[in-house]
Amino acid sequence: MVSRGKKIYRIYFNSMGKSYELYARQVEQADLYGFVEVRDLLFGEKSSIVVDPSEESLKKEFSGVRRLLIPFQAVSRIEEVEKEGPGKVLPMTPTGQPGGPGLPPSAPMVRD
Repeated sequence: MVSRGKKIYRIYFNSMGKSYELYARQVEQADLYGFVEVRDLLFGEKSSIVVDPSEESLKKEFSGVRRLLIPFQAVSRIEEVEKEGPGKVLPMTPTGQPGGPGLPPSAPMVRD
C-alpha cells in the first residue's frame, strides 16, 4: 500500500509529435488556466549493468525542469501507481497514435 506522502503518478501525454510516459510525485491543476502541473519527475534507479537509452534521453530532455506544465488536451491519462517504472517516449504515427519499435517510419499526413 502506498503511504500518503509517497504517492507516485504515471502521466501519459502527447507533445511535439511524441507520446510520453513519465512518473512524478506531484500532479495538480496549474495556476495557469488549462494546464496540468507536474512536479518532482522520477526516473528509474541507475544500474551500472543496464542503461535504458530511452530513459536517458528523457533525463536529458527534462534535466533542470522544476515544474512541467502540460495542456489539458495533451494529457491522455494520469494514474496513481504503487511504484515508478521506466519513462518512455514514442514517436506519433500520422493518425496520432503512439508508434513503437518495429513499426514503419511515419509519413507526413496528406490533407485534401
